[in-house]
Amino acid sequence: MFVHSKDVVLEDLGNGVSRKVLAHSDNMMAVEVHFEKGAIGPIHSHRHEQLTYVLSGVFKFIIGNENKIVRTGDTMHKKSGIEHGCTCLEAGILIDNFYPMREDFL
Repeated sequence: MFVHSKDVVLEDLGNGVSRKVLAHSDNMMAVEVHFEKGAIGPIHSHRHEQLTYVLSGVFKFIIGNENKIVRTGDTMHKKSGIEHGCTCLEAGILIDNFYPMREDFL
């Protein structure tokens, strides 16, 4: 399956956050999430395992009870059910990969 970014609509989620749902199957999903400076990804958890790659920008992430600053090129792993969230310190883009895919994003 090929997904060209130019063909995917950037969905405005409000409060400086938008996303593109990229390639996906029943088992996994890739999502591009855009953040404006100061935008917040609220603390939440879900049943999905998640890998996040920082494509650009700087973010303060909370995963469980750890707080870290991450930058372009950094990667984070979030286990199923763990609480996590972020604050965007410099505008950027995250690539989220979910297993299994997020049906609620479609």
